[in-house]
Amino acid sequence: MKKLVAAVMLLLSCAGISFAADVITFPAKMGDVKFPHKMHQQMVKDCKVCHTRKIGTIDNFGKDTAHKMCWDCHKAKGKGPVACKDCHKKK
Repeated sequence: MKKLVAAVMLLLSCAGISFAADVITFPAKMGDVKFPHKMHQQMVKDCKVCHTRKIGTIDNFGKDTAHKMCWDCHKAKGKGPVACKDCHKKK
């Protein structure tokens, strides 16, 4: 039974990665932000880093949350864009 539960859990975690959008676009006044979701999944590996309560949602997600979560993580890891124009692209 334990092996079956482990197999189902593995299958569900892999399914989440394979069904997630490759890139999510967030419209913004300063220019749309394209978020490479699948790339972040592969790098971070633990969905709960961003999705703290429920996989697939981020509590109170909006401009302020995105700026804090993304910018803080990029600064802490020393990789990823941190300048406004690096994320916000005008058409």
